[in-house]
Amino acid sequence: MSKSLNKVLQEARKCRLCEKHLPLGPRPIVTGHKNSKIMIIGQAPGTKVHDSGQSWNDRSGDHLREWLQMDRDVFYNQKLISIMPMGFCYPGKAQQGDKPPRRECAPLWHSKIREALPNIQLTLLVGAYAQKYYLKERCKSTMAETVQNWKDYLPEFFPLPHPSWRSRGWIQNNPWFETELLPDLKKIVDKILADDE
Repeated sequence: MSKSLNKVLQEARKCRLCEKHLPLGPRPIVTGHKNSKIMIIGQAPGTKVHDSGQSWNDRSGDHLREWLQMDRDVFYNQKLISIMPMGFCYPGKAQQGDKPPRRECAPLWHSKIREALPNIQLTLLVGAYAQKYYLKERCKSTMAETVQNWKDYLPEFFPLPHPSWRSRGWIQNNPWFETELLPDLKKIVDKILADDE
């Protein structure tokens, strides 16, 4: 029998499994509510998110909210949206950008948390790490190809690129993202959230 969501989240937030690998120390950041309808799975907190303790509280989050055409009040309403990264803590700097999410988090926590969220209707897989973990062999040969075939993964999953500054060039080279994918995403998300009213 699955544990209550609050219990699992409390345990996850106390996790110190990767402590010796984390340059800023552990600060697991994950949110959820038993009534959430949408889950967002991203990569790992950056330094701004680590400092604030709030998921997607940075420029990437601003871009993601633009894609969803969603204000912060809705985005952070846990009764509507749960947010769980692949790695719950800031992993440190790499030569370019941040290091990949720690590999320990997802196998240890994701299934426990998802089991305690019975009302999730759609999971946004933001970035290649989330897509590879959840879609496995269903991933296409590139992230761009996976995202372009978003309809193949509905109604359970919706793959998206990571909304970092690096994605701007990619979006310009893939005009279907703004003309086809984003309108479809908004329509699906709006329908799920409207059903909650």
